[in-house]
Amino acid sequence: MAKYLVTGGAGFIGSHLVDALIDRGDSVVVLDDLSTGRHDNIRQHSGSPEMEFVLGSILNEALVDDVVRRCDFVIHLAAAVGVNLIVERPLESLATNIRGSEIVLEKCHKYGRKVLVASTSEIYGKNTSDALSEEDDRILGSPLKTRWSYSEAKAIEEVLAHAYWREKGLPTVIVRLFNTVGPRQVGSYGMVIPRLVEQALRERAITVYGSGEQTRCFCHVSDVVGALLGLMSEPEAEGRVFNVGSKSEISIGDLARRVVKVTGSSSEIVLIPYDEAYEAGFEDMQRRRPDTTRIKSLTGWQPTRDLETIIKDVAADIEGRLSP
Repeated sequence: MAKYLVTGGAGFIGSHLVDALIDRGDSVVVLDDLSTGRHDNIRQHSGSPEMEFVLGSILNEALVDDVVRRCDFVIHLAAAVGVNLIVERPLESLATNIRGSEIVLEKCHKYGRKVLVASTSEIYGKNTSDALSEEDDRILGSPLKTRWSYSEAKAIEEVLAHAYWREKGLPTVIVRLFNTVGPRQVGSYGMVIPRLVEQALRERAITVYGSGEQTRCFCHVSDVVGALLGLMSEPEAEGRVFNVGSKSEISIGDLARRVVKVTGSSSEIVLIPYDEAYEAGFEDMQRRRPDTTRIKSLTGWQPTRDLETIIKDVAADIEGRLSP
């Protein structure tokens, strides 16, 4: 039995990770400021000796020092996430994603704690290669476009984590997540599937941003949690970066039509220009598909749940929250 610190543990991915760790017999300290996380996500563990919830920010250096010191391993998920949040509050997002991660890594080094850092497919920017590998180039727009600030911040986080491993010997693992989806995810920060599913369930217009021809690959959160735990327990993963996601590709327009079919909705699909959805001059990626050869070769991991399962699970979760 080990004790894990999960930063952002009351969030969408973090709470599922907490469930998995406790189910296998580990104990968890959750550090979360509830800015995007929800206490309801971990309420099932309230009062349990296996989970301690600490309300606070990764920008609080003394607090991070205390929780890292008391744990054996660290999984760092806390971040400002979602396109909406990045566009609306760029300064806050940059501080959290850069300085917050720097503090976590500093404390992990101080106490010699192995740490997994959750990065993002946003790293690749506008690179539309058929299957993005971990060594592929980053192609970004102007640094004055708010859209790319998240990618820049997460790139700095990766550089910091890798430098701590290379120069100071800190065991670090970097994971680039590609569109993780599932129960407990909300659409209010720009996450597309829960937003479309909730619109469908409410019989409202389903809003597709841009042309709808842009493609993405969606991976169920339960599969992603399995990947994180597998990499965390693999010594050969240290000092390396891994793509984690599905390779099954779909356009956002086709995704909207699939949501309508699976939910049985009568909602119409409406295209909304990016300038109206976000801000003038907003840029998006036309394609983002991962090459997951590296993680499969090391751990044998690959996704097991298809898109229809994802949509049904998200719909069941949203219906539960919409019910009186």
